[in-house]
Amino acid sequence: MPDTQPSDLSSAKPTPPDRGSLLTERRNPASMRLDTLSVSECVGLINREDETIAQAVRLASPEICAFIELCERGMSAGGRLIYIGAGTSGRLGVLDASECPPTFQTEPGLVLGIIAGGDEALRRSSESKEDIRDGARAELESLAVGPNDTLLGITTGGTTPYVLGAVDIAKDRGASTGVLCCSPIEKPCGADVLIVVETGAEVVTGSTRMKAGTATKLVLNTISTTLMVRTGRVHENLMVDLRATNDKLRDRALRIVAELTGLDRGACCELLQRAGWSVKAAAVMHARGVSLDEARRLLGQCGGRLRGAIEG
Repeated sequence: MPDTQPSDLSSAKPTPPDRGSLLTERRNPASMRLDTLSVSECVGLINREDETIAQAVRLASPEICAFIELCERGMSAGGRLIYIGAGTSGRLGVLDASECPPTFQTEPGLVLGIIAGGDEALRRSSESKEDIRDGARAELESLAVGPNDTLLGITTGGTTPYVLGAVDIAKDRGASTGVLCCSPIEKPCGADVLIVVETGAEVVTGSTRMKAGTATKLVLNTISTTLMVRTGRVHENLMVDLRATNDKLRDRALRIVAELTGLDRGACCELLQRAGWSVKAAAVMHARGVSLDEARRLLGQCGGRLRGAIEG
């Protein structure tokens, strides 16, 4: 017969730390009877709770600005922005990083996303990996993280060992560092900047993919977009560094060039074809009456900033 005796208590895992004091782990008084609500009542409750998120992000604006300024200095010296997180936080970091190349034509290594458990954890949870404080060391070392890089550790409750350990490792390697969380904590000793977005208790207790996840997405969008604007990848409010790799993006490129040049769609298409479907090059070629090679040279002189290349 199979052994049905209880396992040796000496091999039992230790009791985990009590995280009940974290803002993101508390019960939300507004949703105590969530399981009794109708569909419309449930949707209304979630929507009312979501309305508080933008204000929470706004209150953290000074720290968000401080982190962006750190990263801008590093990028101007050839550094990278690195997001690191576990679970939902890690997935959101990877998502934001992966959207930079198609949106802003960044080289793939400029903005990086690291998730505990690796790419497999994007689709299949691997929560146990987040408890390993030294778990990111090999990856950070393989990336040769250094003084021009800026790392943002994303940890909703502010306690994830994998993330806090990564911040310490990056700091020891000379990088600038930040921590983004949604529950008030003391600034970790390895963090240059602490961004706290107080989103409060979730509708479903502890389900931080909800308000905290939405807040994280807003902050990461703000960080990466502002950096792309500051590094010349946006002109006015136009996505002038997009990669026109499909019909949707070629259409957008045509409309952007039409906005910048006043040409009709057919002329914009001809111009973009001569420019190798580079929006910036096409705009400079038209504005300055120059060849593609000269347009590229002018853009290079201006650090890729379209305004400088057009205005001379």
